[in-house]
Amino acid sequence: MRCTSLRFTRLLAACLAGSFVALVATTPAHAGLGLAVLPGPPGDGPVTVFYPTPKADRPVQRGPFTVLMAPQAPPAPGNGRLVVVSHGSGGNPWTHTDLARALVRAGFVVAMPEHQGDNVRNAADAGPVSWKRRPAEVSRAIDAVAAAPQFAPLLQLDRVGVAGQSAGGHTALSLAGGVWSPARFLAHCQAHIAEDFNACVGTYTLLTGGLLDGVKKAVALGALRQRFDDAEPVRHHDRRIAVAVAGVPAAADFDLESLRTPRIPLGLVTAGRDVWLTPRWHGEAVAAACTPCTRIAHLPEAGHSVLLSPPPPPQVLGTTVRHLLADPEGFDRAVLPALDERIVAFLSRHLLQAPVQAAAH
Repeated sequence: MRCTSLRFTRLLAACLAGSFVALVATTPAHAGLGLAVLPGPPGDGPVTVFYPTPKADRPVQRGPFTVLMAPQAPPAPGNGRLVVVSHGSGGNPWTHTDLARALVRAGFVVAMPEHQGDNVRNAADAGPVSWKRRPAEVSRAIDAVAAAPQFAPLLQLDRVGVAGQSAGGHTALSLAGGVWSPARFLAHCQAHIAEDFNACVGTYTLLTGGLLDGVKKAVALGALRQRFDDAEPVRHHDRRIAVAVAGVPAAADFDLESLRTPRIPLGLVTAGRDVWLTPRWHGEAVAAACTPCTRIAHLPEAGHSVLLSPPPPPQVLGTTVRHLLADPEGFDRAVLPALDERIVAFLSRHLLQAPVQAAAH
């Protein structure tokens, strides 16, 4: 059965039934979601790793999140493949735990680097400054897992997957062969500051329709002109990365010709009611340009937080972030487990097509 939409939960479940049951049936059995934190190289943040383990989960508190995991448990052999997940601006690993669990259930090891200057503890470099660093941070996260004695014997790293949300989606597009520049970002904001305001200024403020909106736009453009006039194309290549998933990606600064035929299979997740990254200049622009891309899912009623699961508790968010991440009225998060399974199925199709001979632990 060919799955084409995520408009209805019932239809999605039917689409998944045929494709994913067989995948799960061939996955090695394990009990829990293992958790380890690896030190990154000097200058990088830590790399959080989720993995199959024979140990049972227990409730673990991480910030405001209570997650069922098995910290420091011994790893179990899985399918031999690694997926790196790149978090969004100001993000952390815990808002992607549900996707990590679905990937681990299918046998993957999942690594999540903390992006320097653009994480929950420090978001001072959110935007193009961080976007330049992120692909290399993904590459070094692969290196960190490869150097970890508990994981290296279980993995073959010649074919690695990457998935990302928002700024992490920008990372995924870069690793798929996309080329962008800070000057393109500036040009987009100069042309569309009113229509795509928060893509340009982040979480500093919102347009409210009030008298101060004109001042806000003028100040934002002045600051952007001082910081982002570099027209040098930015690109990053890592031959180990074999497939990418970009969820609600920041994308207005890409040369769309560079994404017309990505160097690797590229899957997209888009949301119709995203108020942080206006879809027509971001995810939808990539989908229109990239004819060989796979639209893993389009959720017309979803907002920017569609891949944040579990979502950050509203009480820990500032007013602007809370507005930008709020689920639109009428959106049902019950569709998200099936979305995770579609992402897993896409990555599995492109990473598990060749036999993997992972050593037993």
